[in-house]
Amino acid sequence: MNFAIEDSAEQSKFRAEVRAFLEQNVPPNIEYYADSCDTPYEQYQLRRELGRRLGAKGWLYPYMPKEYGGGDLSVDQAAILSDEMGRIGLPLPPYYDSGGRMSAPCILVWGTPEHKKRFLPPIFRGEVRSWQLLTEPGAGSDLAGVKTTAIRDGDVYVVNGQKTFVGSSFGADYSWTIVVTDPKGERHKNLSWLMISMDLPGITVVPMELLSTGGEGGSGGGGKNTVFFDNVRVPADHLIGGENNGWKVAATHLEVEHGGMGNLSARRIVSDFMDLCRERHDGYAIADDAEARAEIVDLYIEAEITRLFGLRNYWLSQSGQPRSYEGAQYSLQRKLSALDMSEKMLRIAGPCALTYDKRWGPLKGTLEFFQRDGITGLHPGATTDIQRVVMSRRIGIGRSEREKVSALR
Repeated sequence: MNFAIEDSAEQSKFRAEVRAFLEQNVPPNIEYYADSCDTPYEQYQLRRELGRRLGAKGWLYPYMPKEYGGGDLSVDQAAILSDEMGRIGLPLPPYYDSGGRMSAPCILVWGTPEHKKRFLPPIFRGEVRSWQLLTEPGAGSDLAGVKTTAIRDGDVYVVNGQKTFVGSSFGADYSWTIVVTDPKGERHKNLSWLMISMDLPGITVVPMELLSTGGEGGSGGGGKNTVFFDNVRVPADHLIGGENNGWKVAATHLEVEHGGMGNLSARRIVSDFMDLCRERHDGYAIADDAEARAEIVDLYIEAEITRLFGLRNYWLSQSGQPRSYEGAQYSLQRKLSALDMSEKMLRIAGPCALTYDKRWGPLKGTLEFFQRDGITGLHPGATTDIQRVVMSRRIGIGRSEREKVSALR
């Protein structure tokens, strides 16, 4: 009996279209990297070019409205596109664009028609990329504690402050930034969001060297940055969602970041790792061992559960279904499963899997990155404890009323 899920005739036709497009448009010398932030400059440029080609077809942000440059693809078409990108080892977008992924839903919900026409098409076409600027030295998980100010001065906001753990190398065109627009105002009612052009005078980007694998002019591209704003004059019409209404905008942003829009991509590292465990070296394969096979089965099941959580959330958000705790639930599952899977891999293969030796060389360091990311990934985008708090509020634990989920479209 065949339990495999097969494409319909229409889905097969679309998959063939996607595969043909990728065969014609993906540069032959593009390489797969475990961390999309950690690419050499030449590879980064190849990914940007691929992004522009995808954007011209509406496939860079396939779930976004076509009128602004998105694809308006159905759920199954978007899943096929993501699947085919994953088959060649690339995410969607194929480069780091945290600001674009987070700002676009916020602009759709909270922006004016002019905001949507101005900011969304360049993002969806791959012409610009953006960083999200939230964390500060004294504020991260407690986002309402940010101190960076934006004070109105005529037709501009004057921005002063500092953001940290920002972006990747090779710069960004815009920063999607939460700021304090009323320093004397009540907490949560004093915040706003600005889309800030990163070429404005007074902006300084400083790489966090201890977290970086290379600089803008070097061969490496990973790492985070600190961004300083010194009397940066930002046009007032770049404020999204209304002055001092930023906490409501943040609710949409955080719902996206926590996983409310889902995720269609699977963890390629799991399938690659399983393939290598089945390969024979000197007549022996790791999968020959009964205990290892049992662990590999558990590994696959956990990866599949996480993938299905992401697919469910994508369907819920795109089809307009009622949502509640699902975003935080997916985020919690993704964080905990990544740590658990990284530990399983190490038990199955041993520390040698973190190297580039004969057996594990094809992973190109992916497993070593996955080990580190499984630990550090517990914190960014809200900790596991915060995800539990969000879930409890959404189902009404400890409160007389359930917390409502934020709009995404």
